[in-house]
Amino acid sequence: MDEIVRSCCRMDHGGCGILIHMRDGKPVRIEGDPDCRINRGTLCSKGLAGLHKLYSPHRLKHPLLRDGERGEGKWKRISWDEALDLIATKMKEAREEFGAESVVFGQGTHRSYEYFLWRLANVFGTPNVMAAGYLCYYPRVIASHLTHGFYPIPDYDYPPGCVMMWGNNVVTTSADGVCGAQLLRALDRGSKFIVIDPRYTPMAARADVWVQLRPGTDLALALGMINVIIEEGLYDEEFVGDWTVGFDELRERASEYPPDEVERITWVSPEVLRDAARLYATSRPAAIQWGVAWEQNINAVQTGRAMSILRAITGNLDVPGGDRNWTPPPLVKSTAFMLPDALPPEQQAKMLGADEFKLAVLGQTLAPQLVIKAILEEKPYPIRMLYLHGTNPLLTLPHVDQVHQALMKVDFTVMVDLFMTPSAELADVVLPAASYLELNDIGNYWQRCGLVWPRQKVAQVGEAWSDQRIMNELGKRLGFEEYFWDNVEESLDYILQPAGITFEEFKQLGYLEGPQRYRKYERKGFKTPSGKVELYSQRFADWGYDPLPAYQEPPETPYSEPELAKEYPLIMTTARIPVFFHSENREIPILREVVPEPVMEIHPQTACELGIADDDWVHIETRRGRVRQKAYLTENIDPRVVMVTHAWWFPEEGVETLHGYRRANINVLIGNDPPYDPFVGAIQTRGIVCKVYRAEDQS
Repeated sequence: MDEIVRSCCRMDHGGCGILIHMRDGKPVRIEGDPDCRINRGTLCSKGLAGLHKLYSPHRLKHPLLRDGERGEGKWKRISWDEALDLIATKMKEAREEFGAESVVFGQGTHRSYEYFLWRLANVFGTPNVMAAGYLCYYPRVIASHLTHGFYPIPDYDYPPGCVMMWGNNVVTTSADGVCGAQLLRALDRGSKFIVIDPRYTPMAARADVWVQLRPGTDLALALGMINVIIEEGLYDEEFVGDWTVGFDELRERASEYPPDEVERITWVSPEVLRDAARLYATSRPAAIQWGVAWEQNINAVQTGRAMSILRAITGNLDVPGGDRNWTPPPLVKSTAFMLPDALPPEQQAKMLGADEFKLAVLGQTLAPQLVIKAILEEKPYPIRMLYLHGTNPLLTLPHVDQVHQALMKVDFTVMVDLFMTPSAELADVVLPAASYLELNDIGNYWQRCGLVWPRQKVAQVGEAWSDQRIMNELGKRLGFEEYFWDNVEESLDYILQPAGITFEEFKQLGYLEGPQRYRKYERKGFKTPSGKVELYSQRFADWGYDPLPAYQEPPETPYSEPELAKEYPLIMTTARIPVFFHSENREIPILREVVPEPVMEIHPQTACELGIADDDWVHIETRRGRVRQKAYLTENIDPRVVMVTHAWWFPEEGVETLHGYRRANINVLIGNDPPYDPFVGAIQTRGIVCKVYRAEDQS
């Protein structure tokens, strides 16, 4: 080997340190970095497949301009200058004729270049930035900040006395600067373990208490746990008395969720509910490893509030082994980098849904279904252009047919990606993005953890550019030279200025760590108007929302629509597959071999009643349509529930079917109409009713 380069993986949410083995100036092997304090040498299947993605023969290598009808698959190669000049011209024309708000920016889930995208959007003047945040991550952020003033991340190295993993499986997908190796180390050191999951997963098998709830009922479960903890006197009286407001009001609200009522809603027995609540409340310090599953729900923000309240009343906020308020390294804050003040208030007020989803405006977190409807209906104003990075809306947005109609109707669409996806096939310009191995960056800069690492460029495929470089050059072409740099590395130097180092020095240093101290609230109080944890939120009341969490039955369930459930008697949920990252990686043969086909998990008893055998092709149907997946019989799921694979497409198929984007895609089954989460507009993607039957065609 010529050399080993230390870097930071980005095959999913990232954060894991890696060693890149180089030969003749090219990367030839990737392994986990044993000296990285996050993963300590471990690496998931996606991380190990990084070179397969880098060197895939299907990578986009040059800018492309549509040279036929949309969806025909006819393209011509153009230069970067031609592409960026055209995009800048289209953006300026749309802004001049229809206003900057007529141009919607967008991105996929947590792509590591968010700070650049929002910077460009803000200086351009559009309040409309479409992302997954409305039902992934932002409900957690807004709930925790408004409750106790910071975003909590478990302190695994202490370790916790108990970890409650809720709607998350960090062992198969990293999040918040956390990887599964940290959790597994804590369990090996004796941490008690609670898993809240509708399926009996390998992690549930390790749990002291497994809570198998009805999908979509997480808020009722959390309120039931609060009820048990208060009624049995298991809360931290000193912390509650000194550092919270609204405990009496919380007690009254929690009294509405006794174990018997919670069982009716969630299917969780009173015994299991009490076991989980007692173990969490008495095994101090305790931490909650939360995830996205409960955010994809009309109760998203209030569920996050309830979990934040659980942390508070048990005294687990910012304590050793609890949920910490990590201090970031000395960097320019990502929120400051985004230049929010560059967007005039009158433009911010034009954000789609601003009048209804007040908390979405705080984080500029736009619910994408509002964009689709605005394109189709041209209300409240027309949307003329989409500028999208690393997102595949045909696979990841609800009501796929409407998404397709919108992508066909909108005047001009730009897609930036590594591969030609079904959504990119409907664009006007497609730009080749760099993989994480082809760029320099500050790993974990966007995330709320105490460590950042350099991500180093070790390769170049074709003419691929980093997303940051694309936006940096486009910003200058739009006339905003003062806000951008000669090159991206200069922007990294700018971010590192508070640390007094350049990016080149950062690479030599290896990492930066923020100064950590526990119980910072004892010196400065909590970052809330009262200076305390706000169990009862006066701000919510002032905004016209319920100041305390309260469960609302989601749409399309056996409880909210019993007549519908007679025709659709099963409940549908979904989960991530370890080798894929949403709609990504199905182009990588080594990962596709692990899960070659879309799979639906079903209980053997249910399958027998429906005449379904293991490995049969089946249809999953809701009132909107049906999709086709392969049955996998398992006793690890409730007989009343099926788990379907999401974001599935077939890269090996041609443009004629847009790579089979509709055949197995569960977003065909999911609607985009109200009710939404009243705070941020999250939709209901799990817990809705469906029916399943054997497909006639088994080929």
